[in-house]
Amino acid sequence: MEKKTLSPDGTRIAYGRSGRGPAVVLVSGAMSTGATLAPLAAALSDRFAVTVYDRRGRGESGDTAPYAVEREIEDLAALIEAVGGEASLCGVSSGGALVLRAAASGLPVRRVAVYEVPYTVDDSAAPAAAEYTARLTEALGQGRHGDAVELFLRRTGLGEDMIRGARQSPMWAGMESVAPSLAHDDAVMGDSRVPRSTIASVAAPLLALAGGASDAWWHEAARAVAEAAPDGTYGTVERQTHMAEPGVLAPVLAEFFAG
Repeated sequence: MEKKTLSPDGTRIAYGRSGRGPAVVLVSGAMSTGATLAPLAAALSDRFAVTVYDRRGRGESGDTAPYAVEREIEDLAALIEAVGGEASLCGVSSGGALVLRAAASGLPVRRVAVYEVPYTVDDSAAPAAAEYTARLTEALGQGRHGDAVELFLRRTGLGEDMIRGARQSPMWAGMESVAPSLAHDDAVMGDSRVPRSTIASVAAPLLALAGGASDAWWHEAARAVAEAAPDGTYGTVERQTHMAEPGVLAPVLAEFFAG
């Protein structure tokens, strides 16, 4: 990341920009850095000035204890100010939950798009979310970063054989290095239920997307997000799953952001 800005609490936030046009800020999800969304930024940069950044606690950005979701919203506010004072936001996975909370807080946001935020519309899922929070807090508190990553991977539905394989992969050390930020995403997600009252405060036009090849629950969650917003739209990205191809997702986002 070639640029830095300071959040109000003094935390250094690293970011990069590409392209020209209206400002768009991309927000990554769990176990991700700004580099994760660089291909999507490149696919949008022919029409927009796109910013990617390392959320606090990962990549080249700093971290300041104690963590609070409000501090991450302040990070976004600082970024928006640094790129011109107004921007559209796009959040992927749990990054979408942060985007929704930031937009609801009144930041100068022109348009909001989220892709497959892992919300549930089933109230019975709350106990599982609480158990995950407790076990994650314990693992991180004891410095067991590998166990924390395993907890997250199981929660995303990864099988035990795949988790064992991941532990043996060259990527594992990098995953452990960002494991403490899993607590950040967990805080942003809350109890994993769609935060309808929060979304009701998003004044900007909102597009909630799910992949056309994704399981039905992703679509249920996206529809619920769209329905909770004053100006919400639900859409699908054809043939995509949770790991959407940038070249397929970008035209859908570009059409919305240009509206």
